[in-house]
Amino acid sequence: MTIIIADVDLQAAVQDELAWTPDVDAAQIGVSSDRGTVTLSGEVDSFAERIAAKHAAFRVRGVRTVVDDLAVHPKANWPITETDIAKEVQRTLRSASDIPDTVQAEVKSHNVTLTGEVDWDFQRAAAKRAVQHLRGVYTVNSMITLKAKPSAEDTEERIKNALTRNAQLDAAKIHVNAAGTKITLTGTVKSWAEKSQAGNAAWASPHVTHVDNHIVVQAY
Repeated sequence: MTIIIADVDLQAAVQDELAWTPDVDAAQIGVSSDRGTVTLSGEVDSFAERIAAKHAAFRVRGVRTVVDDLAVHPKANWPITETDIAKEVQRTLRSASDIPDTVQAEVKSHNVTLTGEVDWDFQRAAAKRAVQHLRGVYTVNSMITLKAKPSAEDTEERIKNALTRNAQLDAAKIHVNAAGTKITLTGTVKSWAEKSQAGNAAWASPHVTHVDNHIVVQAY
């Protein structure tokens, strides 16, 4: 049976989780809730804090979707130019062992755009994660693409087996459909973390170039 969490209770839970998160100034963030959709508003000091606030909201049971209306507005004037940011972004990307040299970055108005082509989704995620915590970065837009891969007849079965092995997932409630190198996930899970875990399992296949994660988060 699905448990319906009242908007006021979900709003309070998200506010408590934000206050519990050490790298977030909860006093500067507004929270509203509408049937499982939580909206975050206000100003934060950095893009890293914006990401931390969004992750905190997703950790709360009953949250299905997070609308990020947060703006990055540093409390102090940072003596850092776009050239400084570009140099630091380049240094960070080149020093990471899990990010190939094919990844490039463009900096404009403190906003970073990543481009290039990589073999694996985890490399794409690593590139974004590496630069989003850098000082002076307001947003990170990843335009990195995956190299074309051959399809395999057993891709769907292998992903289902991976879901079954995952102790955090109820694989019986997750459905996998493979069409060439594209995977579609449907079904239900109890938290956003589980939905993310299922998506990661699909991306781990060497024959996948696209994952549509349509799993619905429901509180049971």
